[in-house]
Amino acid sequence: MKLKRASTRPQSETIIALIDVVFFLLVFFMLIGRMDATAPFDVAPPHAQTGRDMPAGGVTLAISPMGDLALDGRAIAAETLASKLTVELVKDPDLRLRINAHRDTDLRHVLPFVSQAEGLGILDVILVVTPERSAASGGRP
Repeated sequence: MKLKRASTRPQSETIIALIDVVFFLLVFFMLIGRMDATAPFDVAPPHAQTGRDMPAGGVTLAISPMGDLALDGRAIAAETLASKLTVELVKDPDLRLRINAHRDTDLRHVLPFVSQAEGLGILDVILVVTPERSAASGGRP
């Protein structure tokens, strides 16, 4: 009687194919899934208005990248801004505040002044922006 000896060839690994399938499924679901939190209601962001003349009147608050302030071209400390805006608000109850922040200014330097203006009763706050350059205008803003 002749007995067969067990083969010494390595068995093919069937687990490798399963790992590939699991990896592809993981990538697929990561790509199609939403990663951000959704609100329980519909949120429509506002539209920016560019190409229009800036409204006249009011005061302009300039903010440097480091958070330095200037009100109508004169340097001002953040602590005295509220009193200065209150004086302007007494002169003109419909005061308009334009905030002109440098493009490299952190948002943490801008948002407190929007809240401060709202707290003082200034209802019209305009954030000054530069429109993107378009190919149709030849690279000019």
